[in-house]
Amino acid sequence: MRPHTMLKLATGLFLSMAATFAASDARSDGAPAPRQVTPDSNAHGIASVYGSLPADQAEFISTPDSIKGAAASGAPSLVWETLEHGEKVECLDCIPIVAPLLYDTNTKTREIAAWWLRRRIFGVFGPGEVYEQTINTLKGDPNPTRRAYAAYALGEFFAAPGIDACAAALAGDSDPGVRAAAASALGRLNDDGAGALGKALGDGDPGVKLAVLESATHINSFSGVSGIAGLTTDGSADVRRRAVEALDALGAKDTVSAVAATAQNDADARVRASACHALGTFGDASVLPVLQNLSQNDPDVFVRDQASIAMRRL
Repeated sequence: MRPHTMLKLATGLFLSMAATFAASDARSDGAPAPRQVTPDSNAHGIASVYGSLPADQAEFISTPDSIKGAAASGAPSLVWETLEHGEKVECLDCIPIVAPLLYDTNTKTREIAAWWLRRRIFGVFGPGEVYEQTINTLKGDPNPTRRAYAAYALGEFFAAPGIDACAAALAGDSDPGVRAAAASALGRLNDDGAGALGKALGDGDPGVKLAVLESATHINSFSGVSGIAGLTTDGSADVRRRAVEALDALGAKDTVSAVAATAQNDADARVRASACHALGTFGDASVLPVLQNLSQNDPDVFVRDQASIAMRRL
C-alpha cells in the first residue's frame, strides 16, 4: 500500500475515534454527578452507588461531628479512618481538636493529623494559628519530646517557613532527639537547610548522624558528600554502614577510595558488604583487585558474595 494512502486511512481512523469519544462525552454530560455517600441509614443511597456492597464496607465522607469525636477520643484507628475520609471537609471548629494530635504518642496519628491540617484552606496557616504555633513549639517548648514532635509536624506540613525553623533546631537544640527530628523534617521538606544538614554530619550523637544520612539521600541536591565520606570511619558501625549506603545511593564515584578502604578494613561485616555493593554501583574498574581479593579471602560469606556480584557490574 502506498505511503500517502496509509496516511489517509490512519487519519480517517483517528478522526472517527475522536468523533466517537466526543459523542460519548456529550452523552455523559447529561448524567448526574457522582454522589457522596455518608454512613447514615440511607440504604437506598448506598445501594444506588455501590450496588449490593454491604453498607459498612462502602466509602463514606466524614462529618464535622465525626472528626471532632474521633480526634477527642484519640483512638488511633478511628482517628486515621475519620481524618482520611475527611480530607476535603472544611471544619474550623475541628482544627483546635485535631491540632493536639500533632503531639500524640502514636507516630501515624501525628502524621495523619499533620496531613489533614495542611489541607485546610482556613484556620491553620494564618498568624497565630496552628502552623505558627508549631514553629514556636519547636523553638521554645521546655519539653524536648514536644519539640521533636513539632519538628516532625513541620516536615509533614510541607511549608517553607519550617525549613529555617528546622535548620535552627538541627544546629542548636540541646536535645539529640530534637536535632534528629529536625534533620528528618528537612528531608521531608526536600531542603538541606542552607547547609545545615551537611554541618550536622559532625554532630556528636549517632542518632542525629543517622537521621542526616537518611535525609541526604532524599533531597534533590546535597552538597555535603565529602562529609558523608568522612563518616566511613565513624566510631559507630551503624553510622559507617549508613554512610556507605548513602554514598552508594548518591552515586558518589569520587569517594571510591574511601569506600574501597572501608571494604577492606572495616571490622563489621555488614559495613564491608555495603561497601562492596557501593563499589559495584560506582563502576570504577580500578577497584577490581580489591573486589577479587575480598571475593576469595573475606572471612564472611555474605561479603564474599557481595564482592563477587560487584565484580560482575564493573
